[in-house]
Amino acid sequence: MELWLRAAAGLLGSGLIAGAAYRVRSLSRSGAWAAVIMGTGFVLLGGSFWFGSLLAFFISSSMWSKWKRRHARKETAEANYAKSGRRDAVQVWANGGLGLLLCAGHALQPDSAAWAYAFIGVMASVNADTWATEIGALSRRLPRSLLTGRRVAAGTSGGITPLGSAAALAGAAFIGAAAALLLGAPLAPAGVSPGALLAAAAIAGTAGAFADSLLGATVQAMYRCRSCGSETERAEHCGAAAERIRGFAVMTNDAVNFASSAIAGLLAWAIGCAFS
Repeated sequence: MELWLRAAAGLLGSGLIAGAAYRVRSLSRSGAWAAVIMGTGFVLLGGSFWFGSLLAFFISSSMWSKWKRRHARKETAEANYAKSGRRDAVQVWANGGLGLLLCAGHALQPDSAAWAYAFIGVMASVNADTWATEIGALSRRLPRSLLTGRRVAAGTSGGITPLGSAAALAGAAFIGAAAALLLGAPLAPAGVSPGALLAAAAIAGTAGAFADSLLGATVQAMYRCRSCGSETERAEHCGAAAERIRGFAVMTNDAVNFASSAIAGLLAWAIGCAFS
């Protein structure tokens, strides 16, 4: 019966949150349904620690997105991003799907703290990347390529700024701090040190954000619009198919996000093992 109650609570809570996010245009319709399913899974399989960490990512990143749209200049680099604005189902699963798998792993093997460390690395990475993207886009300095160190146009994959890098570290540490506080909640994973969790999140999450930039500069698919000549993440631009100029077609922005969060999860797991 307890499982049914948790499932009902997860469905109700996730539904309310996803519905509110849909109304304020943070989620698309498909993204809202994906969020309901994912949120219910986190509550059912894990509890407050897992669901609360997910919420810390979703709420904080959505707030920064709204803040940026109010303060950004009229023309931003988002015109050439693969996706912008409302998160769809693919984005929701790319950001939280691996975390849900780790939550399920902990449900099957609750005696191991490794699941929690890996999970927090994943969530810290996606949060760090989102904060870096949203806040870094407002930098007055042009980004530098992570590969060459040269100045590149704003929005270029693999470009980083001091502001964006600082935002990545802050976003990763924020998830670690939220998770450390949630260790006192019911059903929280045992054997996890708050200090080690914060360190793992800050280090692995920031590393994951840089891995995202590195993958974006090397293997992510990039296109050139045949009409306006813009370099873009979109396979279609100006109403027509664009020409792929580098990267692999399967390595979309969502695939890069998933891969970089997996790298961060492995690093956080290693850090947790070292502390343990």
